[in-house]
Amino acid sequence: MKIPFSNTFITDNSTECERNCLWLQCHQNAKFKEDAAQRGAKIITLSECKRLLGIDEGIKIIGLTGTNGKTTTAALIAHILNELGHKTALCGTRGAFIGAESIASKALTTAPILQSLEFLAKASAKKCEFFVMEVSSHALVQKRIESLEFVAKIYTNLTQDHLDFHKSFAAYKEAKEGFFLDNALKFINADAEKIAYNATNSRTYSVKNKADYKVLEYDLREGIRALCEFKGEKITINSPLVGLFNLYNLLAALACVNELVCPEFKPLQVAVSSFKGVSGRVEEVAKNVIVDFAHTPDGIEKVLETLSHKGLIVVFGAGGDRDKSKRPLMARAAKKFAKKLVITSDNPRSEEPNAIISEILEGISQDETVITEPDRKKAIKMALELRVDDDLVVILGKGDEDYQEIKGVKYPFSDKEVVRELLNLN
Repeated sequence: MKIPFSNTFITDNSTECERNCLWLQCHQNAKFKEDAAQRGAKIITLSECKRLLGIDEGIKIIGLTGTNGKTTTAALIAHILNELGHKTALCGTRGAFIGAESIASKALTTAPILQSLEFLAKASAKKCEFFVMEVSSHALVQKRIESLEFVAKIYTNLTQDHLDFHKSFAAYKEAKEGFFLDNALKFINADAEKIAYNATNSRTYSVKNKADYKVLEYDLREGIRALCEFKGEKITINSPLVGLFNLYNLLAALACVNELVCPEFKPLQVAVSSFKGVSGRVEEVAKNVIVDFAHTPDGIEKVLETLSHKGLIVVFGAGGDRDKSKRPLMARAAKKFAKKLVITSDNPRSEEPNAIISEILEGISQDETVITEPDRKKAIKMALELRVDDDLVVILGKGDEDYQEIKGVKYPFSDKEVVRELLNLN
């Protein structure tokens, strides 16, 4: 990528280099240093790049990692901080934002370091106090967050995902653990898969186990109502979000904000309760039609368990060129709660949709409750037509994505817009 600077530009791609441009050397591109120099670029370090871009070294960076919950928890933290008067930027799976202003569209969960520095430069120019970012396991292995100093780090949970990249759950876990070995302030989910972390400056949060931030009682029947305790104090959470998984997200966000800015309880409660959720995360896009990003066995199970008070007609697939071992596990998780399953295509990428569907079906017995339809739009239409009484159609895997990737091409496709079109709601 290129960032305009003075009468030239900064790039991290040696093939873009020309005489007198600036080339940022980082872990990912170090082997191309000679190529950049031969093309006439001036080589700069990360610290030099920060200085040239005018990044405020005092901006407080908060990082979140885990299999599920990163996007919602990050958005919660940014929302609460902004509501409390602390100007905050946010970047992750949904793009990058300063307050309500979008500064970059959806891309990688964690951007390459030069793009993250560009976001930090824009946040600095807008006088942001905080910068909240999702940190993926890929980014940790590839050192895409090198040179960034975090004031707080959050561990949400850990279940199977990305084994196509990490090759084993142990390696995936190790990648996450590496984020929590320093002395930064840390928030660790005490109910999730146990990880190694540096106990210095750590805080735990829990619904089930003993922890620094503990839920004493909760009610999930209409939104989320919970009584929490920390440091001998009690605070009530009232939220329109749904599900036990979102209670964990709320608790992590509350703990982080409380430790960093020590707000009065009343404004903190008001800020928490005013968060309405994230697009594409358990989002009701039409009456009795839910769209969600869940694309792991654990994520699917948690979402469907939350909604299981209704008859569920579930549409889902699995991404191509990704961890194949989770495909049958996703099917088992879905069948456990679904009245009807419509198994379809997600982002097949270079794979054949029917081959992916066959691997999904290996996890379940195919009976009259299981339907396959590789065309995702037709699958959604089929699910809508299968509804009776108060059934809930739940469309999983893509959330608020606005494309479907097939054979290297990203075609426009939005589950939400397809639903609205089929129901004549546009």
